[in-house]
Amino acid sequence: MKNVIQTTLLLAIILVSSSISYAQFDPIKGCVVGPNGDCIPNTLLTAMPFLRIAPDARGGAMGDVGITVSPDPNAIHYNAANLAFTEKSTALALTYTPWLRELNLNDVYLLHFSGYKKLSELETIGFGLRYFSLGEINFTDVQGIDIGLGQPRELEFNVAYARKLGDNFAASLSAKYVYSNLASGQNVNGIDINSANAFAADIGISYKNKTKLGGYDSEWTYGLAITNLGSKVSYTDVAEVQDFLPSNLGLGAGLLMNFDQYNTMSFHFEVNKLLIPTPVSRFILEDGQSVDNPDWDADGDGIADYRQKALFSGVFGSLGDAQGGFGEEIKEFSFSLGTEYWYDKQFAVRAGYYYEHPEKGDRQYLTVGLGIQYNIFGINLSYLVPTNNRRNPLDNTLRFSLIFDFEGYQQKYADSDE
Repeated sequence: MKNVIQTTLLLAIILVSSSISYAQFDPIKGCVVGPNGDCIPNTLLTAMPFLRIAPDARGGAMGDVGITVSPDPNAIHYNAANLAFTEKSTALALTYTPWLRELNLNDVYLLHFSGYKKLSELETIGFGLRYFSLGEINFTDVQGIDIGLGQPRELEFNVAYARKLGDNFAASLSAKYVYSNLASGQNVNGIDINSANAFAADIGISYKNKTKLGGYDSEWTYGLAITNLGSKVSYTDVAEVQDFLPSNLGLGAGLLMNFDQYNTMSFHFEVNKLLIPTPVSRFILEDGQSVDNPDWDADGDGIADYRQKALFSGVFGSLGDAQGGFGEEIKEFSFSLGTEYWYDKQFAVRAGYYYEHPEKGDRQYLTVGLGIQYNIFGINLSYLVPTNNRRNPLDNTLRFSLIFDFEGYQQKYADSDE
């Protein structure tokens, strides 16, 4: 059963680039409809979707928010500009995330190792290393004959530079290399499968504004992050088109309230949208009849035009290319809410909610978590609970992060020497 499940998932990822949508678009309902006339999913598909997985237990406990969260090493994934505001000189973080644990797939997991070093009051550099293991798979041909073992895996290496451009404003630029080996060396329908490689960049902006709210010292944080903006990829040498990385636009707002010297609480809201072309159905309904959709292949080469778009035309055009117009475009936004309470900067309680429209992925779940900061170590835990019938790879899974504070380590031994 394990091999069947993994092979099915793997082939679905590999062959998605050759799929053609034969569903019909109904201009009256403003959505793609199935045989029974009901709206069906029209999800945005990308290569290397692992790049959009929240890598840490802290963000994972708050509905995957992170664009405006106070900086720790994992900020390099969400919005590296926040690293410029860190008050600590050096820190490292390690997160282990079990994947598909409910299916007893113990060799499928995500590891994320990150850190930063503050160079001056204005500059901070950071790094992130993500490794996604898809386990060991017994490959078989269409007759079920064993054709060897495989170990699909994906990797991201990221470096970032963050700088304050004012007392309350910071920006960042990140460069990353990504690698995906799903079935390298295998052959599907006479086509050799290769690994995929790409280079990408992230851009981050963060702005802070201190204020008084209800008599309490508070701080608003606003952030913008454009992530995974990089070259298109393919898993074969003969692909007529290549697939987009999951380029994403994220906007966030956060409020931190200091009630007293022991109690603080923050609230965060985020909106995210993939910056890739919206799939266009090949047929359209007119007067109840199915006819060819001229927007699917205007140049007549037999390949969907939305898949042939160049990088920047696809990214910028993605803000207004949905068949259903503005109504469908809004459905492509996902929303996250998160809150975090700290007592004495040592104990944290977190909760969050993530929502994605049913026609655009339908991921909807609650998250909860805890955090403990003791001396130089920090431990974060998170747990995900789905709120609909859509299965999630992290259903009822506990994941954890460790954070090591070098500044606390140095201070501890400096005090002991005294």
